[in-house]
Parts: sequence; structure tokens; C-alpha cells
Amino acid sequence: MPIPPDYQIIYNWDGAPHGYSPTPQSLDAFVEKVYAPLEDTQVGALFWSAGGRGSRWPSEVVEFIGQERDRPYASASAYNGTENILQMYDRGEDPQQALIARGHEFGLDVYASIRMNDNHFGGAQVSDLGALNRAHRVEPLRYEHPEWVLGDRTSEWFALSWNMAVPQIRQRRFAHVEEVCRRYDWDGVELDWQRHAFHFPDHEGYRLRYLLTDLQRAIRRMTEALGKERGRPVYLAARVAGSLEMCRQIGYDIPTWIEEGLVDILIPAGNAVTDASVDVAGFAGLCEGTDVLVYPGFDSNLPDPFVGPEEQDEKDHLRTKAIASRYHRAGASGIYVFNWHANRDSKRPLLTTIGSPDTLDSEDKIYAATHRYIQQEGAWRGAFRIDRLYGQVPVDLIQTLTGEGPTITLEMADDFDAHKPALLQLRLRVNEWSNGDAVQVTWDAEPLTPPMIDHCRLDNPSPPGGAFLPPPRWRDISERSSAVWLSWDLTDSKVTPGEHEVGIAVQDRNPLVGAALILTDVELVVRY
Repeated sequence: MPIPPDYQIIYNWDGAPHGYSPTPQSLDAFVEKVYAPLEDTQVGALFWSAGGRGSRWPSEVVEFIGQERDRPYASASAYNGTENILQMYDRGEDPQQALIARGHEFGLDVYASIRMNDNHFGGAQVSDLGALNRAHRVEPLRYEHPEWVLGDRTSEWFALSWNMAVPQIRQRRFAHVEEVCRRYDWDGVELDWQRHAFHFPDHEGYRLRYLLTDLQRAIRRMTEALGKERGRPVYLAARVAGSLEMCRQIGYDIPTWIEEGLVDILIPAGNAVTDASVDVAGFAGLCEGTDVLVYPGFDSNLPDPFVGPEEQDEKDHLRTKAIASRYHRAGASGIYVFNWHANRDSKRPLLTTIGSPDTLDSEDKIYAATHRYIQQEGAWRGAFRIDRLYGQVPVDLIQTLTGEGPTITLEMADDFDAHKPALLQLRLRVNEWSNGDAVQVTWDAEPLTPPMIDHCRLDNPSPPGGAFLPPPRWRDISERSSAVWLSWDLTDSKVTPGEHEVGIAVQDRNPLVGAALILTDVELVVRY
């Protein structure tokens, strides 16, 4: 089977452009909203979501979004997005056909993206199924068979996710994938296992992994047969967890999928927002000598609490370019982006650079330690626990018996011999800082001189993190803050590509402060 083309960047759209125009939305307006962010960028493929729990076209397997038409909509946005779809069908138009045709005109491959176990039920429990069914917020099947969902056997937020150990659920999912593939002339199909990655009762994923492999195998056989009918390949992509360890725990048997040729494109990525620590080298190593490609994934944002000192959008771009550079250096075939809701210009600086190491070479960046973030309450509680397993910050700085503290590893991708930076700055953010505090910081085991100290200007020096970060608020009226940035100029130092170690240990702590110092961020800022 031929290898998929070099896409550089794969862009996943979740269907939101249906709601980006007032009702009635014309077919031309729809496809313009879809492709405006992608034109004249490094994007080589569009992955178009076929829907979450339902379908955006009349289906014989799952519920059609049009079934909601006989009742008032729950919100204006639901009305707008749904009516725009339905009125296209009323006019005899097919938005999927138009979407695929326009993509091919632009030279893009267009895949269907299928969410294998989507859960957007707001943390609802099995006891809520009756009310949700009356409000048409769950499928009748889920209401009729509460024994087929995970319930209290998984993270609370995902209680209504399907239990993929149930044969009827796997058969239904296979039938839906086949229907999607055969209905339209897609170039391939993505099985989005990460929407959402709660498929089995807790601690049973590894032992039941053969069931997901069986479904993956059955779908592969179907796409191969379909490809023979059409006289061209129907590629199969799979979005999976960002670490091989978590793949095993969830139930993704990646070595078997690769060995049996059950996938063409592997997309290691987070279950909830961006995982900046995807083990690209591990996945690429398993795929070496095979035709399987690796496209590590970005999501809408990082879960890290935003702490500046740059403005939020600027820092997001700098972080993204650094992460993409690391992924390319580790052996990525390209980059995958998900939930990047964009217009023509908002993501263009990234979509024209992150697809190739060559276009990232002399771009400003911020290399940063990965945050281990766990949301304990509120929306999406529990969703983050399976991502960023090896996040290095935040970490309490506690005085030790030997005087040693934590060591943070930063991985650089830039070749500073080939492209000399104008500024190379190491900076550490420490919370609960007060008079009399002192730390010793080392770079690759070499002690650094006393740092420059700048107080954090955020109104809240300990902002929350999560899927939906509040906008930053700056505070300039105070000269003090409980958080500080410690920084060192390393511009003239010999910093090479690869891993570097930053050590930090408490030397002195204000005895009148009971709270521990907290290392929240470790970053290397690169400016050209």
C-alpha cells in the first residue's frame, strides 16, 4: 500500500464552521470558513469531524442532527449551527461533498475524523440519563442501556462514556465508520481514540487491549477492501495517547498495530488539551523500518497556568514553535493540530512555520518544562490525569539533607552554531518568594551566578490552569509579588541541541514564612 503524502501539517476541524455564518449559511460561505485558515500555509491535509455522538448527514447507524428539528433548540448557537446544516439539505446541497471537492481543488487530502467515544455530557452520571434523554442530549440507545456505559468504574466526568468491552458498542462503532467511509470519497479516515480516552473500566485497559486491536483490525480490512474497489488507497490514521506507557494503560496496543500494518498515520496526543511531552522518539523508533508515519498532536492550548511575562498570544506562539521544533528533531513526520479554531489570519504565523524544521530554524521560541496538571474539580475534572505523566513542574522546593534539589531537563532543538541568537535567557519562576530567600541554580551541573530578580506582574500570582484559562490580568501598582522570575543571560554560553539539566536547591528560606517555595516554570527564551 502506498505511503500517505508528506502533509507537513494535518489540520483537524470539528465542524464549527457550520456555525460561523448567520442562518441561512450558503455552501460557498461554509467552505470559505473551513479553508480560509488553511490556504497558502503548510497544511497538506484536512481531517473533518464526522460528528460527536451523532451524524451531520442522514445516517442508518447513528442519530442525525436533524432529529432535533421538531423541538426548540437549547441555545441560539445550537439553532444557528444546526439550522445551517439542515437548510443545506433542504436546498438539495451536500456540505461534505462540497468540502471534499474544494479541498481537492486546493491540493489537500481530506479525511473523515471519527470520535470513537466522544463524551460531551458535562460530567453527567448514569442517574441523569432520564433527564438527558428527555432533553435530547443523549442518544436513546445510551438511555435504554445504562449497563453499556462505564458509570462509576472510571473517572467521574466520563461516567457516560461507552464501555468498549460491550460487543454491541464495538459493532455499532464499526458500522458507523464503514458508513462514513463508503458514503463519501474521502482520502482516508481518522479513528480519534482520544475523544475521549476512557474506553474500559479503570485498570482493565491493558488486559482488554485486544478488543480495541480487533476493532482497529476490522476497520483496516474494510478500508483496504474499499480502496481496492475505488482503485486507490483509503488511508487509516489513529489518534492515541502521547506516551507508550499510557497507550498500554488505556488499551492501545501500538506495537501490534504497527507490526500488523493496522494504521498508516499515528497521532500521539493528549486526551485533554496539548501534551507538550509527547514521546515522539519512542513512537518513531517503533515505526522505524515501516511505512507508518508519526504526526504528534497539538490541541487548543496548554493546560499550564498562564504566568507571563509575555502577553498570552505571543507566549503561546513561542511555546508552540519550540515544541514543534523538538518534535521534528525527535523524528516526527509532520505536525497535527486539533481544535485550532481560526480565521484566515489568527493561526497563520504558526501554520506557515511549524510544519518543517527549516521554517522554524531562526524563529523565536520558548523551551519550557512540561506542567503536570490535574483538575480536581469543576469542568473536565479527571480529564487531565492520563496526560503529561512525566511533567516536571510545579514542584515544591524543600530543603534536603544533602543540599540537593530537583533537576529539570530542558530539550533544545535549535542549532545555535548555525543560527546565533541575539538573546538566550534561562528563567525560573518561583512562587512564595520573600525577603531572605536564596537558591542555588546550576546549568548542566555548573553553578550559575546570582540571578536577576523580577517580580511577577500578574494580578493573581497563582492562577488556575485547565482547559479554559482565564485571560491574564496585569498588576502594575505594586512593587512586590509572591512570585518572582529568576533569570540568567546564557547568550555567550555554549548551548547545544539536545538535553540540558537545570538544578535548583534551597540555600536560605525566610523562617517567618511557613509555605514552601514552589518552582512553577523553567524556560529557555530564544530570540533571534
